[in-house]
Amino acid sequence: MRSEHTRAVIYCRISQDRTGANLGVDRQRLDCEALAERNGWDVVEVYVDNDVSAFSGKLRKDYRRMLANLELGTATIVIAWHTDRLHRSPTELEEYIDLSERRGVSTHTCQAGSIDLSSPSGRMTARILGAVARQESEHKGHRVAAARRQKAKAGEWSGGIRPFGWGVPTGETKKKTVKGTAEEVDVPVLNMTKLVPEEGAALEVGSDMILSGGSIRGWVRWLADKGLLSTTGKAIEPPAARDLLLRPRNAGIAVYQGEEIGRGLWEAAVPEPKFRAVVAILTNPDRVTTTGSQPKWLGSLIYRCGRPGCTSTARCTKVGGSKQPSYRCQADHGGGRNADRLDRYIVDLLVERLSQPDAVDLLEPAPDGINAAELQLESEQIRRRLTDLAGLFGGGQITMAQFTEGSDTARAQLEGVTSQLARAAVTDPLVGLVGVPDVRAAWEACDMGRQRTVLRSLLEVTLHPPRPGRMPDGSYFDYEAIETRWRR
Repeated sequence: MRSEHTRAVIYCRISQDRTGANLGVDRQRLDCEALAERNGWDVVEVYVDNDVSAFSGKLRKDYRRMLANLELGTATIVIAWHTDRLHRSPTELEEYIDLSERRGVSTHTCQAGSIDLSSPSGRMTARILGAVARQESEHKGHRVAAARRQKAKAGEWSGGIRPFGWGVPTGETKKKTVKGTAEEVDVPVLNMTKLVPEEGAALEVGSDMILSGGSIRGWVRWLADKGLLSTTGKAIEPPAARDLLLRPRNAGIAVYQGEEIGRGLWEAAVPEPKFRAVVAILTNPDRVTTTGSQPKWLGSLIYRCGRPGCTSTARCTKVGGSKQPSYRCQADHGGGRNADRLDRYIVDLLVERLSQPDAVDLLEPAPDGINAAELQLESEQIRRRLTDLAGLFGGGQITMAQFTEGSDTARAQLEGVTSQLARAAVTDPLVGLVGVPDVRAAWEACDMGRQRTVLRSLLEVTLHPPRPGRMPDGSYFDYEAIETRWRR
């Protein structure tokens, strides 16, 4: 005879729902409802946590809601497909046992039968089942981690969003299930070892821009001009652009859990020395970056104020109702220099100097005695030593003190090697402007970031107080108040 007072709740959980269609949860629910029907229990509520692992420690919202309602006495029976759907954590199990004893809640499962948590033997059974489930989760986690590390070592792509630069269609297709709808669609099979030509070229252009004094924003504008988007079809913003240039993948280096583990099997977009140099520049804490709008004027924050005792630089602004931007000292000394006229004068000086036959002498000499190939080999050997040290420590063959001392030494050596690799690839910002047929055209082809880097590298400009009144050439612009000094 059916009891109107035997109130039960059902709890369903699946840790990984690849399709997003809740199929695993639905199967559990049908079995649990059949069990309740056979026993004549009234199901007052069904709690579902889909795509949430009990072992991961992530919050299971419906599970916590179920416990709160059981505390209030909404039901005396919990039905689950198996005990491992309820718990894979000893802490959670003990909490559940305590609540079950206090509120007289019994647990029934479709696969493991009833669990009497009011008796010592029942609690022991629940704990054994929980320990077995946890061991299975840990073992699965180790298998998955080992497989992923092996794939990373082999240079294989582990899935997810296609990395910018790689993934050439093979001409074949495969079936993919659309999350949320369970619909199967055909998607192209990609060769992740091959560079997408335009994207690979873009990574090299971005690296070269940074190495020659350009900016991340300059590369972002270049990407936009070329119509290149991220692999998700969105415009590439500066933070994402910086991350793209900092990926070891660009140099064909495999990474697992944030650590470089050796060479990958894919084509490199840039040589390793060039990549190391880009990383050194972009991660330099002294690197000057601008989080807001980029300077639109050549000498903004570069030209120096020449008033006695002032150490400030000039900023380009409009003040006093003037229609023309002018350079003014940041210390507000008053007066200003027509920005357009001053910048034209400085550009003329730079172009004229770079056009001289001896301009090649301005180039910085390449670093002597740097063998990039040997440095790359040494870098890989040091990284291998670090991995070996970690393995020895994990196996108890060396002490923490020995591990710390050995890894500190290896990391110091690696830092020195990386620094030498970076030096080998840094490009003088004047390269591309010296020895070309038309220096002015080459200058105008540079973005503002590159032009400002050339100015910083080549010329020091100091703005002294101008003379009052009209100048001998009939203008009010005092060229003699502009002091210039060549840095090279």
